[in-house]
Amino acid sequence: MITNPLKTVYIFLGPPGSGKGTLSNLCVKNLGWSQLSTGNLCRKHIAEQTEIGKQIDLALKSGKLISDALITEMVKEWLFEIIDRVDSVILDGFPRTLPQAKAFADIIAEKLSTVRAKIVKFSIDDELVIARIGSRYVCQNKNCQTVYSLVENSKLAPKRSMICDNCNGELIRRSDDSLDTICDRLSTYHKHEQALIDYYAQTGFSVLDFNAEKSIDCLFEEFKKINGV
Repeated sequence: MITNPLKTVYIFLGPPGSGKGTLSNLCVKNLGWSQLSTGNLCRKHIAEQTEIGKQIDLALKSGKLISDALITEMVKEWLFEIIDRVDSVILDGFPRTLPQAKAFADIIAEKLSTVRAKIVKFSIDDELVIARIGSRYVCQNKNCQTVYSLVENSKLAPKRSMICDNCNGELIRRSDDSLDTICDRLSTYHKHEQALIDYYAQTGFSVLDFNAEKSIDCLFEEFKKINGV
C-alpha cells in the first residue's frame, strides 16, 4: 500500500481537440503538476520497444483495438512511478471506457488509498473540434510532443515556423488527425461518454463541467478558481 500524503488525480474527459492537452500543459508549467497522455505514452512505449509497447504495436498493426487491460496496466505502471513525486496528476485520455473506469477505481481503492479523483468534463461542439484538429501540429520528438495550432494569431502558434519552441523538434501532423479519422474518434468518444458520466455520478466521483469553447486562458483561470489553486 502506498502511504504518501493526499494526492489529487484529475481525469480529463472530453473529445479529441477539446483542449485537454493544452490545459494539462498549462497546469504542468504553472502549477508543477504531472500529466499523462495515454496517446503520447503509447507512442513512447512503441518507440522504446518496451514489452507493453510491443503488444500495443502488434495490436495496431493487426487492426485490433488495444485492450482495456493493457491500457490500464500501462497507466498504473506510470502512476505508481510518479505519484510520490507530485501533489496532483492529470490523466488525459484515460479512462476512455467503462471497464477502464471501473479498473482504475479498483486501483485507487486497493493500492492508492490516499488518492482522490476528480472528473473534469470538457464540453464542446463537434464542428469546432474538427476545425481545431485540422490546424493542429505536434512536435515529432517522442519525449516532447508539444501541441501547436497554425490558426492565424493563435496563442498556440510556434514562434518559428514548423519548429517546436521547447526542443527545436520538427512539427508534424499526426496520422490520426485526418478528417475521416477525426470523425471516427469523435463517434467512439460519444459512444462511451454517457456511460462514463453515469458511472462517475453513481459512484460518488466529483464531476466538473467546463465549457471548452472558451479561450484557453479563460479555461485555465476558471479551472484554478474552482479547484482553489
